[in-house]
Amino acid sequence: MAVDLKGVWLGMKYEIKQMLSQTPPGGAIVNTSSVNGLGGAPQASLYSAAKAGILGLSKSAAMEYGTQGIRINALAAGAFETPMLNRSIDNAAGGNPEMRPKVVEGFKAMMPAGRIGNPEEAAEAIVWRCSDAASYVTGHSMIVDGGLTARFR
Repeated sequence: MAVDLKGVWLGMKYEIKQMLSQTPPGGAIVNTSSVNGLGGAPQASLYSAAKAGILGLSKSAAMEYGTQGIRINALAAGAFETPMLNRSIDNAAGGNPEMRPKVVEGFKAMMPAGRIGNPEEAAEAIVWRCSDAASYVTGHSMIVDGGLTARFR
């Protein structure tokens, strides 16, 4: 909670302060959440709670600062090729390197896209949200997950 939620809140505190002091005031913030924050995950209750908190924090702050030119959104990320996902895969494989490919295939099978995402794909979604092309997008939680949660939305 201290890192995943409070860290985001503290980052926003100083980002917003800077954005309000600029001439003209304004800017764009995109906070990173997780699909786990949309509904929870077994063995990850605190992580899921923190990521759900980021979604609520982002939406509330968007309403509070929108008239001052600050757009605040969130990215609900799915499975991306990161050290954190690799640790999860290793844990799911029970530390057995021979089981790892089977676990990876299991992850891929959950995705309608049929693959795990590249971090650059998440970055592209964030860059767009910070661009002028998204000037009317605020208080939004964009799900970027290869379709993982499509059946639940």
